[in-house]
Amino acid sequence: MLKLKYTKHKLECGTDEAGRGCLAGPVTAAAVILKPRFKNAILNDSKQISEKKRDLLRPIIEEQALCFGFSHVYEDTIDEINILNASILAMHNAIKAMTKTPEFIIVDGNRFKPYTDIPSETIIKGDGKYMSIAAASVLAKTYRDEYMNKIHEEFPMYNWKQNKGYPTKQHREAIRKYGATKYHRKSFRLLPEQLKLEL
Repeated sequence: MLKLKYTKHKLECGTDEAGRGCLAGPVTAAAVILKPRFKNAILNDSKQISEKKRDLLRPIIEEQALCFGFSHVYEDTIDEINILNASILAMHNAIKAMTKTPEFIIVDGNRFKPYTDIPSETIIKGDGKYMSIAAASVLAKTYRDEYMNKIHEEFPMYNWKQNKGYPTKQHREAIRKYGATKYHRKSFRLLPEQLKLEL
């Protein structure tokens, strides 16, 4: 059972990202402040629930949250500052996009950089423990999936509609056959043989 709050702060914000391990597309983050009496029986870590349930939850979260924000950080920035910094930047941007300023920030995972002077806490597997982080994980995942479905139309041979840019066998076969697109992360190992040295 997910807990509503980590602290007693009225405006506690949860934040999470999606797409960190992908070969293509942005890393996307969301931030959510839930209302004090928010309840939802199916809300959980976005990886633990089906796409159908995530799509059902998104409008519920958006309508019933006190406020929320989301942000994409794209491939060129990921390649420039690395995926960890890009993930944190996306979370900062998502917090900034909210209409209210949180008093406390809880973050899924174990890495974060201070956002202004607001106190924060990283929580490993926080998306399976606290509702605001779970809600943020659902928004981040659904907004990113929506973006990947859109760019799939431009490059259908990579099947991003299904694999969402993750390094599946099918995705890597398409990279081998067609090469990298403008949406691929050039700083990532797109093909396993990139590790091998030509001796």
